[in-house]
Formats: sequence, structure tokens, C-alpha cells
Amino acid sequence: MNHTPSSNPAAATAAPAGRALVTPRQLTLACVAALALAWGFLPEFTVSVLSNIGLYALVAAGLVMLTGVGGMTSFGQAAFVGMGAYATAWICTSPTAAAWMGGAVSPALLPWAGLLLGLVFTFALAWALGAVTLKLQGHYLPLCTIAWGLSLYYLLGNMDFLGGQTGITGVPPLVIAGYSLATPRALGVVIWAVLLLALWAMHNLLDSREGRAIRALKGGRLMAESMGVDTARHRVKLFVLAALLAAVSGWLYAHLQRFVNPTPFNLNIGIELLFMAVVGGAGHLWGAVLGAALITLLKEKLQDVLPSLLGSSGNFEVIVFGLLMLFVLQRFADGLWPTLARIAGRWVHPRATAAAATAPAVQLAHRNLPARGEVLLQATKVSKRFGGLVANNDISMTLKAGEIHALIGPNGAGKSTFFNMVSGVDDPSSGEVLLAGQAMTAKPSRVFAALGLGRTFQHVRLLGQRSVVENVALGAHLRARRGWIAAMLRLDRAEEAALMAEARRQIERCGLGAHADTPAASLSLGQQRVVEIARALAGQPSVLLLDEPAAGLRHLEKRALSVLLDQLRAEGLGILVVEHDMEFVMNLADRITVLEFGTVIATGTPAEVQANPRVLEAYLGGADDELLEDAR
Repeated sequence: MNHTPSSNPAAATAAPAGRALVTPRQLTLACVAALALAWGFLPEFTVSVLSNIGLYALVAAGLVMLTGVGGMTSFGQAAFVGMGAYATAWICTSPTAAAWMGGAVSPALLPWAGLLLGLVFTFALAWALGAVTLKLQGHYLPLCTIAWGLSLYYLLGNMDFLGGQTGITGVPPLVIAGYSLATPRALGVVIWAVLLLALWAMHNLLDSREGRAIRALKGGRLMAESMGVDTARHRVKLFVLAALLAAVSGWLYAHLQRFVNPTPFNLNIGIELLFMAVVGGAGHLWGAVLGAALITLLKEKLQDVLPSLLGSSGNFEVIVFGLLMLFVLQRFADGLWPTLARIAGRWVHPRATAAAATAPAVQLAHRNLPARGEVLLQATKVSKRFGGLVANNDISMTLKAGEIHALIGPNGAGKSTFFNMVSGVDDPSSGEVLLAGQAMTAKPSRVFAALGLGRTFQHVRLLGQRSVVENVALGAHLRARRGWIAAMLRLDRAEEAALMAEARRQIERCGLGAHADTPAASLSLGQQRVVEIARALAGQPSVLLLDEPAAGLRHLEKRALSVLLDQLRAEGLGILVVEHDMEFVMNLADRITVLEFGTVIATGTPAEVQANPRVLEAYLGGADDELLEDAR
């Protein structure tokens, strides 16, 4: 279950008087044990319904990962279910498949060969489709999933060797250790075991370094790329994961029904599967189970009740589902699971967040800072044009190790555009950017991050519903190496402990230790900006780009930030700051570059800039002269 950790560990562990509390893990184990004990006594019809719920929930869980967590909507998952079902049906029944294998596989092992074939084909197809489809944005992505979902459905129904619209019959049952799983009661155990293992693996994945990268895909791709995450690759991998879960569901479905035809894999079923994920709670793994159970049970009841009420037969349940979707989206925008979790919160509480180990068993990747005075970042005659508009015109500047360089100018002067070019978000129209001596033309921002550049944003970009420590740990993404499989199997725990320890160290350093386990969205704007600084520092950068870091901070918070930046400068970091607070800049910066209309009009020490007539006249103007005098 997903719960937001309490900012007060003591409060998280204290049980209210007269109320017995359990942890989500204890409740989950109790429910699994209850289902296992009751399984042998349930009626056959109930067992069949529960088996179908398990099959649907497996696909819906993949959609939760893809849509609710990753932010990619797909209506075509039913086609991948069909891939898994048809692969095993064909290899188990086709004489061509038997001749192809040359009798090397015994009949009892044919279903497992079908599973392997289905996974291989699904992986290849999903990777190819994802590489093309996921480049689309907005409504084009779901429309494209409808297109290939329909294409695969009609393809399955028009291939003669797959039985056409009639399908394939005579699919053999699964056999495990000589025991035939020919009945729903026997195979249902396998279905729910696979579902629970999948939920466990995906929960582990989300609770990891790679999981934080996945969460950043939804609405935070620019930020994630700047932290070193290859967002395009992660999107394709997430798409493939959801497709493989659907293929496994199709494989189990084929051996449960013992025949396959195209009907269960059409677009309507794809919409229904997505409906399950949304109704249950698209951002919550257990919401997939809740949504699958609710829709499956409603469908069973409505198919019996509606014809008797309306006096005619038809797919009237589709109308009810549409009205139900409107109701859920109106009243429960995040699905039913969060509401259920809040109600259960009176008896279920999360475990207290464990303090990070003081001496992690794994050492994170370490970067040696360059010698003081060494040029870290260099822009040479950099220009940026948007059609006929020149946002930056022949800007040249350098940033050295152990200095703070401020970039100032009025609104519209081109500061943010220049910031984006020297951090890899945008490419310059002309000119050259060098980072650590390497030319960075046409390289993505994750390459800048890998070379030691960390940055914050003018408009704060955080995972609002995640804790501060999770947000900061995302900044250290490139300092660890464990991948998806290790995360799913919890083989990354030592590395994860080191990442969280580093994140907490940076949070303490930035003065937010009391808020480490607080959701980032609950902090003030000024505190959120400090969280971004801590996140950038977690990557151990040699170059730090800060976009208006003092905005929203109170006087004492600005002083604390100034002390922190002084410490970082003393450690040898090169810091480039865009800021409108003149007093903050003049008291902190070693050098200042002033922009006006995308052109450099002055460069020098604070004293030189304050005395520059062009700055006083063209940028600050007479009305702001007193502000500069106060800063002196």
C-alpha cells in the first residue's frame, strides 16, 4: 500500500489508545493468507471469477505503471494479451510448430515454450512500437495506441494459421511437477501467485533509484534529464514492462480457457482494462486489483440484471461503465484506492522511516573537483534565435572552479535562454559551449549532468507527492548503477541505503533536516527552492547552476543560503547564479555579467558593475540607483 510517511517518526509508530494498528505489510499478508485458506472451499463459479480478476489485475498493474506512474496512456494493452495467448496456443497445437521444434520439447513443456515465444515476440514488438509511438506527445500518443491495438487485433483474426476469427481450440493445460492445472481452482492459484509476485516486484522497483526515475517521467522529464535520467529509454522500458505483464496474463488466459479467438483482445477490452486501472487508482499498484475486482464483479451482475430491468438484451453495461467513469473522475480523481486507504488509515499505519545508516556498505561514485581557478564552463559567442527573434546575441563568458559568477539583467534579457543552452536543455543557434573541456553541441542535458553539471530551475520542478529525501536522492541518480532487475529482486538495497544516506546528508547541509520525510509539495516555495539545491548537490557536481535561488526566501534563509554558497565556493565548485535580488548578488558574487536584450553590456567585479554607467542607465535606471548604493 502507498502511504505518505509521517514527518514525525514517533507519531508514525505511536498507536492511538484503544485502537489496534497494523502495518500495510501485515494487512497484505493477512489478506493473502485468508484467500489461500478459503480457496479450497469457495464455489467453482467464485473461483472462476477470482481467476479472471487476477488475469485482469495483472494487465491493469502494468497500466498503473505505464499510465498512472509513467504518464503514458495506452488503449492497446489487450493486443499484447492476445500476443501471449496466441503464442502459446499456436506452439501447443500447431503441427508446423511441432515440426519446427523437431520433437525436442515434450508435450508437458510445450506451454512453457509458448510462454517463452510469447515473451520474446511481445518484447520485440513492444520495443519497436514504443521506440516510435512514445516520441509522440499529448493526445497523439493514446490515438496511436488505438491504431496499433486495432491493427494487431485484426491481424490476429485474419491469419489462417492462427484459426482466423474461429481461433484455436484444444490448448493443453499447464503441468507443473507432473501435476495438471486443468481446472480454474488449480490454475487460479498460479494466477494469483504470479499476480502477487508481479506486484511485489513492481513495488520494489518503485522503491528504488530506478523507481524515482520512473516517477519523474510524468510531468518532470526536463528535470529528470537534467539529473542524468535517460527519459526516452525509461519510457520504452516501462512500455515493454507493461506489455510483458499483459503477455503473461494472455498466456495464463489461454491455458485457463483452453481455447483462444480474437474477441477478448479487441479495442473495447483495451479500454476496459484502462478503465480498471483508472477506477482503482492509476497511481497505486493495489488500485489495479481493486479496479479489476470492481469492474469484473459489476460486469457479471449487470449482464444478468440489466436485461431483466430493460426487457431486452444488449451490452447495456457499457453505458453503466461510462456513467461510472464520469462519477469516479468527478468525485475520485485519483481513483478509489486512495479513498479506501484513507479510511483504512485509522487501523493501518506505515512503518516509521528508518534512519539512514551512518556507514553505508556501498560507496557511491565519487568525482574529484578540479583545481581552483580552472575553467569549468565556457561559452564562446553563443547566440540563440527563434525565427526572427534573437534571444541571445554573441554571448561569451567563463565559469572557473572556486568562484561565484552572477548573471543579471531585466526580465526578457535572455538569462533563462542562456541558462538552458549551457545546461543542455536547448542547443545554441551558433557559437560553442564547452564543459570540462568538451564540446557540448547537440548533446542532451543528461550528458551535461554526467560531466558534473547540476542545476535548479526558475520554476520549481519537484515530485510534489514524494518526500523531500526521495526528491533529493533523484539528484544522485548517476552515482549508482543498479538497474531494473536488481531493484525488482531487492538486490540493490545496499546501494539504495547509500543513496538515501547521501540525500539526507545534503538535506541536513541545506538546513531542511526536519522536513526530510515531508512531501515536497507541502513546503513553502522558498523551502522547495532549497530542496532543488540539495538535489543538485546530491549529484556531487563541479559546476552548479542556480536559477533565482533566493526567490521566496526570508532574510534569515537568504543568509543561510549565502553561507552555504560560500562553503561550496571554498570547496572548489564553480557556481553560476541568475538572480534578481541585487543585494544578495552584490554581496556574494566574485564576477557579474549583465545582459540587456540578449547582449552582454558589462562584465566585472560587483564594484565595477555598480560603477558602470551603461548598467546604471540602461539596465537599472535612475529609479534603482539607490538599491545599488545600499548593496555597496
